Amino acid sequence: MITFYPDIKLVHIAAALASGAFFALRAMALLGGMRWPRLAPVRYLSYTIDTVLLTAAFMLLTILPRELYANGWLLVKLCFVTAYVVLGILAFRPQRRTLPRAALVAAAGLCFLQVYCIARVHHPLGAFYLLAG
Repeated sequence: MITFYPDIKLVHIAAALASGAFFALRAMALLGGMRWPRLAPVRYLSYTIDTVLLTAAFMLLTILPRELYANGWLLVKLCFVTAYVVLGILAFRPQRRTLPRAALVAAAGLCFLQVYCIARVHHPLGAFYLLAG
């Protein structure tokens, strides 16, 4: 299975970037008053991207040695991923007004950025580790 590691990692990275970009696109359109971000086909595309992302993540988790996660970076990353998902769900609720929606989108974006930084440096502090570095 380790022979497939580079391919799986590439799929994971591509799906993560697609997920973040698609979220940003939908969120900006929603903040602009458009209705298409809530349409079923758009939501299903988002679910599909996230399913590919999660599947690749689990595959990488089973391939890589457990010692790689010893400093807790993966657990912190998963907490930020959870926060990103929850904030995104709350931001797309139809009854939200513009200002609270924008705050939720911004918070979700910051969580996504922290997830990205944690993944890059394999350190629980992520962006703060890069800034202190």
